[in-house]
Amino acid sequence: MTEYIPPHDHGQMIEHLHEHLPPAADFLAVSDLFKQLCDASRLRIFWLLCHGEECVTNISALVEMSSPAVSHHLRQLKAAGLIESRRSGKEVFYRAADTETARMLHRVIEETMQMVCPLFK
Repeated sequence: MTEYIPPHDHGQMIEHLHEHLPPAADFLAVSDLFKQLCDASRLRIFWLLCHGEECVTNISALVEMSSPAVSHHLRQLKAAGLIESRRSGKEVFYRAADTETARMLHRVIEETMQMVCPLFK
């Protein structure tokens, strides 16, 4: 790797930052993950599923949305690897994925809710 020479030397050790800067693709992956939670309805659905397993009908009633709209959000969350499903007869049940990513995002949501929502405490 060639030596990085900053356009302006402000004495801030930018060379050290340059050596440890993750590739742009890594930031894109993180950005794509956070995009899943930029929709308030999807965020609510994910939060609910972090606290228990539910079917589309019950999720729809809880968040006061149509089943097709909830199904749309569930597909996106599942494609992102944040939730998983299981079938029991004709019913499909959804829950948060048992992954470090899902657990971390759940913690971020709850910590943020405590900061901005006084009733959440």
